[in-house]
Amino acid sequence: METILEVSQLRKAYGKKEALRDVTFSLRAGTSFGFLGPNGAGKSTTMKILTGIVNADGGTVKLFGRDATNDADAVARHIGYVPQDITLYEKLSAYDNLEFFGQSYGVRGAELKKRIREVLERTGLVDRANDEVQTFSGGMKRRINIAAAMLHRPKLLILDEPTVGIDPQSRNHIFDMIRELNREGVAILYSTHYMEEVETLCDEVAIMDQGTVKAKGPLGELLERYGRQAIYVEVAGMKEPPHSPGVAKASKEGAGWILETDRVGELMQRLLNEAAHRRWDVKQLEVVRPSLENVFLTVTGTALRD
Repeated sequence: METILEVSQLRKAYGKKEALRDVTFSLRAGTSFGFLGPNGAGKSTTMKILTGIVNADGGTVKLFGRDATNDADAVARHIGYVPQDITLYEKLSAYDNLEFFGQSYGVRGAELKKRIREVLERTGLVDRANDEVQTFSGGMKRRINIAAAMLHRPKLLILDEPTVGIDPQSRNHIFDMIRELNREGVAILYSTHYMEEVETLCDEVAIMDQGTVKAKGPLGELLERYGRQAIYVEVAGMKEPPHSPGVAKASKEGAGWILETDRVGELMQRLLNEAAHRRWDVKQLEVVRPSLENVFLTVTGTALRD
């Protein structure tokens, strides 16, 4: 797949506070790239630099091989940006908002009308087109905000915390829309601190904390490289974790135990043998899939802060 965005050694400071330090990553067409990290990690600053809102102190940003930091027109043509804060005119209708933003992208006349209809259909809000935005739910406002960023049919859509404070219906609609855009070749840069969203949507991930990229790569590779290998065992009446060679750490979870190990297959066989020998009443016995939560804890040394 074509690499459309290349970010190299991006740096930014606000006074004495270093907001970004040597941030480097790339993004391919038709994929979703997850930016995962707590508030204050540097995700929003990176996105504002990519869209030209903020100037970097150092580093390069290349869009389709061209220096985007010196070509504002290229950024405007090819990037759609949806900020964390909703940017809509509350007393205007959804249609009027889209007309305003479309004109700001240089789309006008019959073509603009066509594209407004297109994005309203994508966001599932055709029937609310003429209603004032102030009557919308938080999730509907988010969807219109995303619609505004798609009017010029960008090749790269940047979404900064697009599901904060929204209802499940709008969240699922946004997820479906992202998948459809990926199929059409649009690249998505998706910033969030919700790990489950990254696991659901993203092909590749960068974990940011304190202004740096701590780890990056395909989701599967990160899970394999940093994720915890473990087995969950739940046995009726078991008050203590089973003692078996190969268990690096045992921790209580729900009614059972999480047994961390470097040798999952061997430990599973031992547990099965012991269960048969002792006639355990086994309620649950399964391999625990590595999670991004484990990866984040391993990479940063701390749990994800909100």
